[in-house]
Amino acid sequence: MLALFLCPIGLDRTTSAPGSTSTDEETVRSLDDQERKAVLDRNYTPLEHLWCEQLTVNSPANNVVIGRHDVLARVQKSAVYSSFERKIEFIRIDGNFAIIMGAETVQPIGDAPLAGKTVHRRFTNIWKKDGNTWCAIARHANVISAQ
Repeated sequence: MLALFLCPIGLDRTTSAPGSTSTDEETVRSLDDQERKAVLDRNYTPLEHLWCEQLTVNSPANNVVIGRHDVLARVQKSAVYSSFERKIEFIRIDGNFAIIMGAETVQPIGDAPLAGKTVHRRFTNIWKKDGNTWCAIARHANVISAQ
């Protein structure tokens, strides 16, 4: 019930803080999609560059994973999908941080949890800019339904 309250249906907006640029937004959107594609394709090399060393994830498996190395190990073990779609519903650039929120639909396969089902979840990805480089520093995703 709380998830429905926090996630208005049909919301698709972008908000940027004063001083941020549309170039930052375009960059972060592109990086977020590169991250999604790397997970889907099981091409883990790009993730080492897209994720900050101190990446912290509150995962759909209901646990917190800290550090790029441990997150990568968890993704390699359990994030195996035949499809992975992400819909950004909100993005905000605020100085050196970007906050992206939306919905994801995945279809796990093999030995992955919920394999054979279509899984809908909510997500928040937080990106941090260091100099001219953006990296993902935090992520939260939770399953809202598995059909």
